[in-house]
Amino acid sequence: MNIKDNIKKVLFFAVITLFMLSCTEDLNIIPNDDQTTLSEELFENESAYKEVLAGIYANFSLTGTDGPTTSNLDGIDPGTSQYGRTLLYLQTLTADQMIWSYENDQGVAEIQRNTWTPQNPIVLGMFERARASVGFVNNFLNETTPEKLDARNVSNDTRQEIVTYRAEARLVRALAYYHLMDLYGKAPFADENSEINSKPQEASRSELFTFIESELKAIESDLKDPRQNEYGRVDKAVAWTVLAKIYLNAEIYIGSDRYSDCIEYCNKILNSGYTLAPNYLDLFKADNDQGTARNEIIFAFVSDGSFVQNFGPTTVMINGSVGSIEKNGVDLGVTTEGWGGALRVRKQFADLFNGGAFITDTRNTLITAERPITITDIADRDTGYIIAKYSNVSSGGIAGGNQTFVDTDFPLFRLADVNLMYAEAVLRGGSGGSIGEAVTLVNQLRTRANNPQAITVTDLTLDFILDERSRELHWEAHRRQDLIRFGRFTGGNYNWAWKGNATNGIAIANHLDLFPIPASSLASNPNLTQNSGY
Repeated sequence: MNIKDNIKKVLFFAVITLFMLSCTEDLNIIPNDDQTTLSEELFENESAYKEVLAGIYANFSLTGTDGPTTSNLDGIDPGTSQYGRTLLYLQTLTADQMIWSYENDQGVAEIQRNTWTPQNPIVLGMFERARASVGFVNNFLNETTPEKLDARNVSNDTRQEIVTYRAEARLVRALAYYHLMDLYGKAPFADENSEINSKPQEASRSELFTFIESELKAIESDLKDPRQNEYGRVDKAVAWTVLAKIYLNAEIYIGSDRYSDCIEYCNKILNSGYTLAPNYLDLFKADNDQGTARNEIIFAFVSDGSFVQNFGPTTVMINGSVGSIEKNGVDLGVTTEGWGGALRVRKQFADLFNGGAFITDTRNTLITAERPITITDIADRDTGYIIAKYSNVSSGGIAGGNQTFVDTDFPLFRLADVNLMYAEAVLRGGSGGSIGEAVTLVNQLRTRANNPQAITVTDLTLDFILDERSRELHWEAHRRQDLIRFGRFTGGNYNWAWKGNATNGIAIANHLDLFPIPASSLASNPNLTQNSGY
């Protein structure tokens, strides 16, 4: 049984999963201690260990036990606390690619106009959802110690499996801390050795970096080899990708050049058997957990229109990509009118596909007919181009089983990103790679995209890489991080439509490179401090 089936089981048999804990104080909107408690009865059947592991993964997709409108984080709307959706909003809606039409939705206007405060519910939702992952993992590790397994007379076969389960859980925790480090620059820190019912101490960005790096290296030998685990579960390649990410951004995180380390881990992934899907758009269709898409996607957040329903990133993007004029929902596998023009793109992103070789580029799914490129009024859904990158239709043309909640998984990490990270790290002076290989890796993406304009060594510049990352990876929750790394998110070096709440964009203050620690999280834990500028 793969993890997608197990997540379905989690939904139907929530009594034996971590989502049962929604009734406890430890998983309210402000967790007390980043620890949770599971009942001893849960582990009477040894299959429970895998089911609890599935519950840990389920936190990436589900928000509660009774469907997509429920949350195990008390006091917050599920739509503003779903892991992938809040990650997408903070990394993409804050930048130059996406506009959300309905600004009466809680917290959205402040996010896309770069005017957020510590009271913003989306900022809170991401912070607490990531902390929930930490709490789930810490408890699982406490329940799988040798002493606990001895007391339960757990069989040797299950003990061997639990070695891998524990490594996977630690990787999930490292991933949650990575997102907290990147987005907030600090976090309350707890691991399985932390005192239960205590207020976690604050960990700085450099402390989180050190923890993430050491954890991922420590668990490597216990993880499955790349592409050898069940779909939806992490493996060595996922750990390597997170390491490559933190090394690529190390100058931002810890003020140190780690580009050579980034290249080292990119090489590990490039040599581990992943291959680019021949058809770019297959990566974003309803069956992207199968076939050639699966050969490229390193890790994804699971979605299933029948059993893993959520208002997550792919449900939002596919329904939101149905235009108010075009009514193209059937083409995308949802209702004819979808969400009626909820999502459009900003002019600066559309300009990346203007003319020439980009007319036939398969990454260019912009729908432009009858629409001006410029959005001067966010509420006017008939302005600004729409996009058809994600779809609830399979690569064989079969629509998903549900016309609202989609079957399309969200590709958090994929091989194409590794190609581009390698090229950027080489350009930034990292050793262990070559400029010739960097050109080859970038051209692989352009060839796959049916773009006839192959680049040469002289074309491969950092400015080119930034634009190519947007063309290749748009709406995949990377853009804010990329712009910060290139010094173009805050300040006035690069302005985009509605940056800083101005139609054509204005400079914004440098403290916005980090999100604030949510006010309610801060109030509940005196060990936390607010980020500068808030």
